[in-house]
Amino acid sequence: MPNMKLTYLLLLATLFSVAQKQTELQPPFNIKTVQFVQSGQVTSPVFLLTDSFQFEFDDLYGNEANYYYEIVHCNYDWTPSDLAEAEYLQGFDNQRIQDYTNSLTTLQLYSHYKLAFPNRFTKFKVTGNYLLKILNEAHEVVFSRKFVLYEDRVSVPLQIKRARSMDLIEQKQNLDFAIKSQNITFINPLTNVKVMLIQNGRLDNVITNVKPQFTIGNDLIYRYDAQTQFWGGNEFRFFENKDIRAANNNIIKIDPGKDNGTYSAYLYRAEARGNQPYTFAPDINGRYLVNNIGATNNAIEADYAWIYFSLSAPSLFTNKDVYINGMFNNFALSEENKMDYNADKGIYEKALMIKQGFTNYQFVVADKKGVVDYKAAVDGNFWQTENDYIVLVYYREPNGRYDKVIGRGYANSEGITN
Repeated sequence: MPNMKLTYLLLLATLFSVAQKQTELQPPFNIKTVQFVQSGQVTSPVFLLTDSFQFEFDDLYGNEANYYYEIVHCNYDWTPSDLAEAEYLQGFDNQRIQDYTNSLTTLQLYSHYKLAFPNRFTKFKVTGNYLLKILNEAHEVVFSRKFVLYEDRVSVPLQIKRARSMDLIEQKQNLDFAIKSQNITFINPLTNVKVMLIQNGRLDNVITNVKPQFTIGNDLIYRYDAQTQFWGGNEFRFFENKDIRAANNNIIKIDPGKDNGTYSAYLYRAEARGNQPYTFAPDINGRYLVNNIGATNNAIEADYAWIYFSLSAPSLFTNKDVYINGMFNNFALSEENKMDYNADKGIYEKALMIKQGFTNYQFVVADKKGVVDYKAAVDGNFWQTENDYIVLVYYREPNGRYDKVIGRGYANSEGITN
């Protein structure tokens, strides 16, 4: 009897662990420049099922370590789906990443890894949420990244509007959209149709679990206010060090790095912009471009440099933490990205090692539990800010075993209306 109870408890524990939401594991210090790439450009992790794309990263140890990959298919809420691997993959995963090259003519040695999809071992068979896990030689998870595959079975007309409430009209942007289909008759759409609203390609601050407000025939209409709003934020800050030896845009000084072997770039001290009028400054919405002005292959010829950030911010942030993030570090609120407060100077400071090129970044305020305070943004929130928005549509058919992603809508807030 004791053995039966133990077996039962172990079974329950296994079932509970399987049902856990899949979350991204941030990489260790030696793993940098983790990116999804399509057509040679860093991109948001949302792709057509039939698309080709690459997953790339650098290992600063530069020892040509063996890395493997594992792929988990997930439901809308990022819990593992009921599909067996053979149902969502043609072929198999748990393969070694074979495409890697050591850096060339750089002060910072690194190994650059590239994993193409589809490849001769792995092809995707169904749409949905996916978690890509990168494993080491001992098959321990080193880090992981989310991505989404969709197909065009519905149209999603999307328009960006200002908030309707007077207290937020100057600060927020609202998504007004519909779901239209000529070949799908939605059954019980209030339960079976779900949406995910994404700002600037980020999967860490999405809006989910919004039901259709009403239907017109087979069209689902979403004309909410508060339920579909994002804080507008401000245009991303940037620096450029494509010539790593010269002080370029927003860099005040370059240190050739005689002590640590790499270059150091010191940025101009940043001032909080929350109380200043909005000023249009073109950005790339948090993305970055790896670029060495003299290179023929930026992936392995772009060098790394220590970037020194400093921020003069209001004292109200002293009870919270301030982070530096962007797509270059997956918008992670990690210890590595947290700024240190220099009480003598009255400023926040931090040095991050970043691959050279053109980099967008922002300062983020969060409490001790890592909850972002968007309302108290260092650079404020403005309805005029230019942002990219994506709406993904999920549909689980009656008796279906997973959530299909059947459509994608896109709009930019440059054309925002009242």
